[in-house]
Amino acid sequence: MFSSPFVLSFALLLSLPLLFLLAPRILPPRHLPISLPDELDDLALFRRASLADSASHSSSSSAFTFSHLGTTNPPPKIAFLFLTNSDLFFAPLWEKFFNGNHNLFNIYIHADPSIKLNPPGGVFEGRFIAGKKTQRASPTLISAARRLLATALLDDPANSFFALVSQHCIPLHSFRFVYHSLFASAPVESSSADSDTSSTRYDQPRYPSFIEILSKEPGLWERYTARGRDVMMPEVPFEQFRVGSQFFVLTRRHALLVIRDRKLWRKFRLPCLKTESCYPEEHYFPTLLSMADPKGCSHFTLTRVNWTGSTGGHPHTYRPAEISPELIYKLRVSNSTYSYLFARKFLPDCLNPLLEIADTVIFRD
Repeated sequence: MFSSPFVLSFALLLSLPLLFLLAPRILPPRHLPISLPDELDDLALFRRASLADSASHSSSSSAFTFSHLGTTNPPPKIAFLFLTNSDLFFAPLWEKFFNGNHNLFNIYIHADPSIKLNPPGGVFEGRFIAGKKTQRASPTLISAARRLLATALLDDPANSFFALVSQHCIPLHSFRFVYHSLFASAPVESSSADSDTSSTRYDQPRYPSFIEILSKEPGLWERYTARGRDVMMPEVPFEQFRVGSQFFVLTRRHALLVIRDRKLWRKFRLPCLKTESCYPEEHYFPTLLSMADPKGCSHFTLTRVNWTGSTGGHPHTYRPAEISPELIYKLRVSNSTYSYLFARKFLPDCLNPLLEIADTVIFRD
């Protein structure tokens, strides 16, 4: 009665609901896309921050004009950028870290609005910025970091260093040690590529940005081709593709360079075809700064991470039983001339053991 093509078509039609039901379980997970409204919001924020910095820098009547008498010089500050998708478990430890230095720092927090957080209060009170949804191993983490940078640039012209940390990060030294380490760093000879950004304020030398930039890591080609073999061309040749820790400390001129970028962002925001090799947040910042100003960067990070025994792309996570003075001393040691200033990744239950050694070990330099 029914021809075989008709039966086949009817069977396919009936199988469509089943296909939609099973597809999310069979296909690899899709990365969270960046919506057009979110992109436009970010572009407007970046433009405001860039224009405000240029206006502040060029205005002779700016309140931040350098005075050799020293009476109108606001101290340069460190902007601490907390990128989180959960509670700030170590807020009490950071509170002790910041205590007594309120004129030398600012705090900005980007939290995934789809996650209900318990506001920590204290120095973190009112420091949340307008956040967007984020997802690990997706361009949304790049957007969140750029959002934090732009907000900090716009908020206070005295912000001179921008330290990106997560809810799993802890300080390894006192605030004074961190502040002195950054502002006592040797000046660098920046590349001409960043000459269009604002010069350093307060007549300070050009400090380096502390960001890990690696070029010979295993699996780099697989990550480069995660969006397709030639998708990154011509803007990002493989020879200039870099990888590094997503946690950095950037100077103001490099923070401006990041929020003004459009060319590389158009490539790194593209969805990946090979999701298992896609970690754009570990590539965008090292690649951009390596291409724009390699001489102005340290090429190493100040955040210690233990990749021994890592699983699923996650580093070793420290547990309460591992917390000791010896661990803090060990985490501080680096191969560079600088001590590590921060470390991750720690379970929330590590808070009390860390507080027990905060005054006698962590903040005693």
